[in-house]
Amino acid sequence: MNLDKGKLYVVGVGPGNHDHMTFRAKQAIEESEIIVGYETYVSLVEDLIKGKEVYRYAMTQEVERANQAISFAESGKKVSLVSSGDPGIYGMIGLIYEILAEKKWDKLDGIEVECVPGVSSLNSCGALVGSPLMTDFAVVSMSDLLVPWEMIVKRVEAAAFGDYVTVIYNPASKKRIHQLKDTRDIFLKYRKPETPVAIVKGAYRETEKVVVTDLQNMLNFHDMLGMITTVIVGNSSTFNYNNMMINPRGYKSKYQLTENK
Repeated sequence: MNLDKGKLYVVGVGPGNHDHMTFRAKQAIEESEIIVGYETYVSLVEDLIKGKEVYRYAMTQEVERANQAISFAESGKKVSLVSSGDPGIYGMIGLIYEILAEKKWDKLDGIEVECVPGVSSLNSCGALVGSPLMTDFAVVSMSDLLVPWEMIVKRVEAAAFGDYVTVIYNPASKKRIHQLKDTRDIFLKYRKPETPVAIVKGAYRETEKVVVTDLQNMLNFHDMLGMITTVIVGNSSTFNYNNMMINPRGYKSKYQLTENK
């Protein structure tokens, strides 16, 4: 075994607040000599990377930063490729393994790769708005940069028809305007207009904004929609209580929930 081989950490730093970053994520960044990442994500850990070699990339340079991180690790360095949320959910670990597969990477003799999971938007946003994810749920991204819109529509239709609580990532951008409207129209075919919907922008960051509304009115909050916003659409059982989304797990059908006095 090559004792001098490098190591690549693909690190999820969570929503951005250090209180919600795992101990292992901080440890991996601390152990690394080199930090690579999208500039916005790198800025989330600015205080943890002082004195390290840092490479910042623009948003659409995923392939470049993945290849550079791998290259540094292949040269014997310890590298952290950082991203917000969890690298295994719409994150960088998939691209890393795709590139390594093309390079015929050997898991035993090649560079060591560790995916360090983090708190994803579905976790952080769900925690802020009540208990929306108590039953089966689906996650769909509105970004059609890598996936054809026709395929996304099929997935949305399946989630709506199947009565899944649905988490929507990347609901809108400057170039993507119609997608969320089209998605809402699909849900309205299967769910009532008053179905609860949560819109969370910048969860656990200084810019955090949270709104609990419904399917009928969700588009009224267009100023909150963007790449750091997550939308959660309830299912037929979800209800709004004190401006929180409650999704019953099913206990009420089997147990008495409150004690008789």
